[in-house]
Amino acid sequence: MSDSLTKAAKKLSEVVNSLSFGEPTSFIYNPLDYAWSIHQSYLELAGRTKKKVIFLGMNPGPFGMAQTGVPFGEIPAVRDWMGLMGAVKKPNPEHPKRPVEGLNCQKSEVSGRRLWGLFAERFESAETFFKDHFVANYCPLVFMEDTGRNRTPDKLPAEERKELEKVCDQHLRELVEILDPVWLVGVGGFARKRAEEALCNMDIKIGSILHPSPASPAANRGWAEAATKQMHEQKIW
Repeated sequence: MSDSLTKAAKKLSEVVNSLSFGEPTSFIYNPLDYAWSIHQSYLELAGRTKKKVIFLGMNPGPFGMAQTGVPFGEIPAVRDWMGLMGAVKKPNPEHPKRPVEGLNCQKSEVSGRRLWGLFAERFESAETFFKDHFVANYCPLVFMEDTGRNRTPDKLPAEERKELEKVCDQHLRELVEILDPVWLVGVGGFARKRAEEALCNMDIKIGSILHPSPASPAANRGWAEAATKQMHEQKIW
């Protein structure tokens, strides 16, 4: 099963690399390229079995997946909880204000710390969590303006966004076909909306939880408790 995920991820990486993006997007990072070693190890660890739940994020964070190749990839979670190691190369070109340092990055991805922290509290090991759960991102690319400011996929011009969504929707459908989950849980409103559109003809339940971003006041008032409550209310956990 992880072999199928690996093939799908490589295909996704190749296709998104062929897309064109104009100003104000000046830099694009694809961690499926330069952090492939760890990403592949993640797929081998997390993709061994069919799933009950896929958690879906938007796109890589600058100190998470952009550094590690793992969705919401807060470094201690990737290195210590999942036990994943590997070389991370440099994106080309690399923005001087957004260096990729791999597992040596000292900055914390707050969203990833919250998300994987909840899973680590609830499940005795990463292997136990991945028996029924998987975490993915809708889009694998990081978009930055010339200043280094992050641009999320929903902020792209309409034509660029349309082409990107076509590719990412197809990959999401492939992911669901491979892992055969009961639930797709959007981490935040964007991911839920994309899932509802991409998977409208597939037999899957779609839910959502609050995004753990520190930009969300609600997330800063006890994200783990809020997300756990939402999972129970939707009868997913």
